[in-house]
Amino acid sequence: MSNSTGNSTNDSVPDLSQILPPYLNLPPHLSAHKYFFVCTLTVAAWDTLVLSPRTWRLLRTREWPPLKILFHFLRVFMPVEFTVVGVAFFDTKWSQAQCSHFFLFEPICTAILLAACSLVHVIRVNAIYEKSRNVLFGMGGLLAFQVVVTAICCGFFRSTPLLEGQGCIAEPKSNWVGIYWLSATLTYTASFALAVQRSLRSLDIKPLSYWKLMLRDGLNLYGAIWAVNMVNMFFWFIIKPTGPEDPVRTIVTSMAAVLTASMTMRIILSVRGSLVSGGSFAVSSGSAPSRSGNTTHVLSSARAGAGTVPSTNPVLSLARPGADQPATYAVPLGAADKGGADWDGKSSVGGRDHKEGDIFPTESDSPIAVDVVPGVNHPSNGGDGVRVTVESETDFTYVKEKN
Repeated sequence: MSNSTGNSTNDSVPDLSQILPPYLNLPPHLSAHKYFFVCTLTVAAWDTLVLSPRTWRLLRTREWPPLKILFHFLRVFMPVEFTVVGVAFFDTKWSQAQCSHFFLFEPICTAILLAACSLVHVIRVNAIYEKSRNVLFGMGGLLAFQVVVTAICCGFFRSTPLLEGQGCIAEPKSNWVGIYWLSATLTYTASFALAVQRSLRSLDIKPLSYWKLMLRDGLNLYGAIWAVNMVNMFFWFIIKPTGPEDPVRTIVTSMAAVLTASMTMRIILSVRGSLVSGGSFAVSSGSAPSRSGNTTHVLSSARAGAGTVPSTNPVLSLARPGADQPATYAVPLGAADKGGADWDGKSSVGGRDHKEGDIFPTESDSPIAVDVVPGVNHPSNGGDGVRVTVESETDFTYVKEKN
């Protein structure tokens, strides 16, 4: 009798799947999709807030090269796109009839976003290879292939057949539509490989630890883009959905697009100097120190203790004949080793308003002074040239670098 009582008790317990509304009764993969999309929106919002000061400084610069235009486009387009997609995904009142007219929004906008990111990679990689035609044609061909493939694949998406209130998700009609993301991944793989190769080649000119090399050239940014797109490839081509209503293949697509745009914007911000023509590379053949035989000789500031360097730039004093006090100007050390670092660390949105190489007034009692007095040792007076007097002593070390 106890068994019959227990059975009747178990039968009276209702099944939660029959009680919960569809927007709460989610399959496991759809539930994971929603949680992961929350993470995607969090990353997009965090990135928007964190980059605001640097965006403002970049906006104030006078030049408008292609990289600056692309940066501000990505800065606005990425959060707007995924805010709209998030509304369609989480709004429980969004019907499947509405979704049937809206589902192409995400694949089309993401194709535009990826094309802009890839264009940044083409411009930047071409710049660090000093406008190499082979690099330009190779990366440009991959970009053209990506644009064509993504445009074609947008016609082969469909709305995921979910229940009312479970959201609006676009998914591919067939597995081969994954070449939509494969084309972009090929571009970012080539960009990452070329960036790493260029950085390793620079070690012949200036030896550096791999960690500092990665931070100097932003290889972590290229690597992050490549890694997230490879994970996305894993979901598209290896994991199999359980049915037509299973959106497991598109779980990582939104995060891949957001991280690709975020890291690409940071690649732009890490460019040294001007953004015109894609910026410059940290170590280029034109800026390399002069060579003698198979060695390179560099003068660098001596470090007293841990990273201690003179805090004041050299001062150039120009005295006119008969003047009471010489005019004094600070001359920045453009080739000096600044702050004890192995690279200058300056990006396209550096904190200083003046440009490198500018001469600006300073106090005449600076600890470092150089007096240039015209006429005292001029060749017309029988001298050998201009006499330069250093009023304070600066130590230098002799560094011999091998190729």
